[in-house]
Amino acid sequence: MADQGSLELLVQSLRRLPGVGVRSAQRIAYHLLQHDRPGAQQLARALEQAVVSVRHCALCHTFTEQEICPTCLDPRRDRSQLCVVETPADQAAMERTGAYKGLYFVLMGRLSPLDGVGPQDIGLQQLLDRVDAAQTPDDIPVREVILATGFTAEGETTAHVISQALKARGIQVTRLARGVPVGSELEYVDLGTIAHALVDRR
Repeated sequence: MADQGSLELLVQSLRRLPGVGVRSAQRIAYHLLQHDRPGAQQLARALEQAVVSVRHCALCHTFTEQEICPTCLDPRRDRSQLCVVETPADQAAMERTGAYKGLYFVLMGRLSPLDGVGPQDIGLQQLLDRVDAAQTPDDIPVREVILATGFTAEGETTAHVISQALKARGIQVTRLARGVPVGSELEYVDLGTIAHALVDRR
């Protein structure tokens, strides 16, 4: 009975992961216990270590094991540019492009009034404090903030609120362009994407 309780606890714990339902959680649990017990132990140790060691960067709010993350400490980054993203996963995606050489700020969420998530629940005030702190004679001022939040209703709302707050401070604010994906055929692209691509043409 105790073993069954432990197995159920494992399944319920796995269900906390995004996109993992009951059946997926059961498959993962059974696989680890039947075929990969060393992997299960490694996963448990890695999770425990990460929970203890990983914190938020004091400057950009992303995940790091140090007070300030390696990206913020990199002297080769353009400190006059700040790219605002919703999550560390979004930051990683931007980095994989190799096209952006500035700094980041990670909100750790997005505004969602229907879910009760307001400006105080994400890193909005920390972002504004970060921009204000950089505008001193002793630091390189932030000249452009690039809003790279998602193109969902919540992401657009978040971008709008941030844009209004930053423009009031005299900061140049830009938004990631929306357009037709590279390699796609126009007849298969949704109408909203085509409309935005037309408006944002250059």
